[in-house]
This record gives sequence, C-alpha cells and structure tokens, in this order.
Amino acid sequence: MAEPRVISLIASATEIVCALGLADRLVGRSHECDFPDEVRRLPVVTEPKFLTQGTSAEIDRRVKDLLEQALSVYRVDALRLRALRPDVIVTQSQCEVCAVTLSEVEQAVSDWLEARPRIVSLEPTGLADLWTDIARVADALGVPERGAALVESLQERMAAIAERAGGLAGRPSVASIEWIDPLMAAGNWMPELVEKAGGVSLFGEAGKHSPGMRWEALVRADPEVIVVLPCGFDMARTRAEMPALTGRPDWRELRAVRAGRVFLTDGNQYFNRPGPRLVESLEILAEILHPEAFHLGHEGTGWERL
Repeated sequence: MAEPRVISLIASATEIVCALGLADRLVGRSHECDFPDEVRRLPVVTEPKFLTQGTSAEIDRRVKDLLEQALSVYRVDALRLRALRPDVIVTQSQCEVCAVTLSEVEQAVSDWLEARPRIVSLEPTGLADLWTDIARVADALGVPERGAALVESLQERMAAIAERAGGLAGRPSVASIEWIDPLMAAGNWMPELVEKAGGVSLFGEAGKHSPGMRWEALVRADPEVIVVLPCGFDMARTRAEMPALTGRPDWRELRAVRAGRVFLTDGNQYFNRPGPRLVESLEILAEILHPEAFHLGHEGTGWERL
C-alpha cells in the first residue's frame, strides 16, 4: 500500500508530521508553514485575504471587516490542492482567524468526483488536546506507535521542567499578552504553561479562547512579569508594536516595568503554535520567570527583554 500523501494547512500540524519523522510524505502546505526549514520547498495552497502588513490595530480591523461580512479570512487554492492529489489533509476548527478552517477545506473538495482525501481537523484549546491531536495525526498516517512515543517524550520534558520549577522559591504573577491593540490576554494552553514554568497566570483561562483585556484591569492586577507574544508576530515586529503599550500614561508605574521584567517573545514560532514546540515555549517561560535556575539557550532567539 502506498504511503499517504499529506497536505497540512496549519503550521502546528506541519510540525507534528515532521516530528513523527514523516516530512517526506508532505506534498503541500499553508502559507504559514515554515518550520522545519525543509517544508519551505513545498507548494503553498493557501493565502490570506487581507493585507498582513501594518499595525496590530490595522490588522485587527481588516480581519474583523471580513468576519462581519461573513467572509472567510483565508483563501484555498482548490485547483492546486486537487492537483497535488492528497490522501490526507490536516486542518483546524479551533480559530477562524488563525488558519484555514474545516468548512473551507470541505468546500474546496466538495466537487471532487474521484476518491476524496481524509480530512483531519484539529481543535486544540489546552495541553491535553495537543497530545490527542498528535495521536490523531499519527493514526491517520498509519504510525500510531510513533505518535505515542512522541507524546511520551514531550510530556516527560514538560514534567521535568514543571518539577524543577515547582521546587523553586517564589511564583511571580504573570500577564501574558497575545495581542497589543486591541489588548488581548493569552488563553488556551498559556495559563497551563505559565503554571508549569513556576508562575501564576493572571488573565485568560486554560482551555478557553483568548479573551479581551482592558488596560485598567492590567493596571489593577499590576503583574510582576509581563510576557508579550502577539499571534503571528516575531520579536522584531512585536518590538515595533510596543509603543502602543509603552505610550500609555500608567505604563511606567507598573511593577513589571519598574523591575525590568517585561519580555518579548517570538509568539509566531512558539506560543501560538499548538505543536511539539510548546515544550520549547515552556522552556522560554521557565528562563523568563526563573533565570536563576533555567539556562536553556533561548534568549535572543525565543525571547528578549524589552
């Protein structure tokens, strides 16, 4: 039986496929799939319908304009998708802003007369869902034992960090910011990662979508640490956006600012992708929250101080 041809339409799923040792089965990807480097050679079958350049506020406005018109945020190249003859397509139904959704993929293959590909739709909202998603992708590709081994390895790495962090003195309060303008806290798996890294998450609930955050609430909470991880932004772009926060009247009075404990991260590569590199995301948080105990080599690439 021929090995299944796979198209991944979400960056985290592409990383899962590669972590399973099956990168050679990928025949197509989304416009956001860029890790590991080898996947960049693959044909791209999606694109955003909005201009991705500009400020946080401008991007937010463009996306909301599309959604208010009941339009999808991304476009699927149905002709290219069909030409690549996938046996399995991996997509997601967790967030219509993050990537192509299940309904869009189903629409793209609705008129195929030949055998339709198997569609695997992931919906991760917490760490437990990540383990389930890895198992589902592995099962769909016929390697359930690899999926089980990968999950076990990732869980062991996370547990080692959590155990070490749990034995340290002090648990700093943390505000995780997922969007700058308008202000949003980080939900989903982020509160769990903060807890495992030895901190106390002040905003967002584990297993629930990222909520809006009022500036006044951030000031009242006065966190000891602020971690900024805008969805889809690297550190350079995040730094360029920071005047929207640092220009606020009360910014300099915040405890985290006075202590020099405001950190920028590469949210795009790490925290915003519910794939294998959530382990590295946990390592980054551990370095930020407990620099006296964790030196894992992510400073400068995964995070930097404001």
